[in-house]
Amino acid sequence: MRAKELFTKAQTAAASARILLNAGDVDGACNRAYYAMFDAARAALLASGIDESTVNTKTHSGLISKFSLELVKSGQVSVELGKSLNKVEDLRLMADYKGDAILEEDATWAVNQADIFVETLQTTFS
Repeated sequence: MRAKELFTKAQTAAASARILLNAGDVDGACNRAYYAMFDAARAALLASGIDESTVNTKTHSGLISKFSLELVKSGQVSVELGKSLNKVEDLRLMADYKGDAILEEDATWAVNQADIFVETLQTTFS
């Protein structure tokens, strides 16, 4: 998948996250917010010239580490955005696997962060 296609996929997931949040599905909203950010991170790595085989790592943690190493530590992406990706991943893991209750305010934060993350990366790397 190319960067442009991944950014489109990220935008769709961010829009879905907002719809789910407005419907009261905080778990679903956190899931879609995370995947919006995950796809945008993949797109940014590809757009910055990182080898596709490296970007298509087998684990989420591997991609997040690569994103941090290549784009955050190099100063191309702010530390705040890097931290938000990690925190939204934690919320998604809670929502999808741990069964812990997600507060609506945390889900709202995650959806807002996804919008900022996707928009910022698309502007920077397109």
